[in-house]
Amino acid sequence: MAEDGRRGDEEDRGPGAAYRGVVVMESLLEKLNVLNYEEEVLSKHNMKNLSRHYFVSSPYLASNPGEQFYMFTIIAAWLINVAGRPFTEPQEYDEPNATVSNILAELRAFGVKVDFPPSKLKSGSGEYVCFVLDRLAEEALRRRGFTFRKTNYPSENTEEESVVEDDAELTLSKVEEELIDEGDEEEENVMDLEALKLRSTHTEAEMSSKPDEILESTVDATEWNLEVERVLPQLKVTIRTDNKSHLDKLQEDIGKTLEKVSSREKYINNQLENLIQEYRSAQAKLSKARERYQQASGGVTERTRVLAEISEELEKVKQEMEEKGSSMSDGAPVVKIKQSLTKLKQEIIQMDVRIGVVEHTLLQAKLKEKSNMTRDMHATNIPEPAAGPFG
Repeated sequence: MAEDGRRGDEEDRGPGAAYRGVVVMESLLEKLNVLNYEEEVLSKHNMKNLSRHYFVSSPYLASNPGEQFYMFTIIAAWLINVAGRPFTEPQEYDEPNATVSNILAELRAFGVKVDFPPSKLKSGSGEYVCFVLDRLAEEALRRRGFTFRKTNYPSENTEEESVVEDDAELTLSKVEEELIDEGDEEEENVMDLEALKLRSTHTEAEMSSKPDEILESTVDATEWNLEVERVLPQLKVTIRTDNKSHLDKLQEDIGKTLEKVSSREKYINNQLENLIQEYRSAQAKLSKARERYQQASGGVTERTRVLAEISEELEKVKQEMEEKGSSMSDGAPVVKIKQSLTKLKQEIIQMDVRIGVVEHTLLQAKLKEKSNMTRDMHATNIPEPAAGPFG
């Protein structure tokens, strides 16, 4: 089911969509070499060099999802740091969903539009993995001030081309004229077979009428050879075939075949009209479903990011609660409180004793003062003896 959907996507995007990841991966590898990733990443983690199509998802290439995903996260984290944003290097046993969400969040922070779900990156290979790393590599190169220059092609000389074309046209016209002249000469040099046959018959009759005797030539051999060379072109017999009738027949056959193909095409179109309409409606529904899926995927990605943040806050709260619980279960503060209470009780007892002593001393002072006052009162109230008559 997933393979059918993938094939449908590739067919909609064109026949070259299956090889787009290969092109992006080759471009990515060149950018990584410019950034010196071998010394800064591979040597640090003791990893081997990436092959030319390492992150390309293909049934013809060996794949190791766990290794590829870890390599993807390590390189992505390094590129984000090189691009100027702090990013913690992920570990091999970290939660994949949280790691992918953090990488996509950083990618969005660079202004890159992400219109695919995070699950596309969990396999560690494929077109979207190559896309994410390629965009991060571009941001890293931009941060380091490196840019690829456009190729400067040499200007083409249109005058030379026009001269060559004119020469070619002149040459072609000359060739056509020569062919026409040669055809005329061949027609002039064509000999009538019947005349040749009559000439040969007449020659044989003359030879048979002569007496049998030894014939000796009186013609010079040099003149004979010159005459043969002069007459030889006229002795060539040319038999011309009727190409026109063959071409007419071929044209007629081709016309009949085209008529059959056209009628068959019309018949097939009429028979498949309903299926074509159904296919178009299905394509329209599929496009709408894909749009809804992309919208839902974007919402899921945002919720996943929020969930990751909430999970991180929850972990912090759990850690604080554990610290408080451990401090509450510790008995040292209770022992200190008990010791302080015991000491406080002892001090209270000592204070009570001191208060009792002070009260006793104060009571004695009051009693003494009271006795003194009583004695003074008695001394002042003693009457003087009255004077008698004899006084």
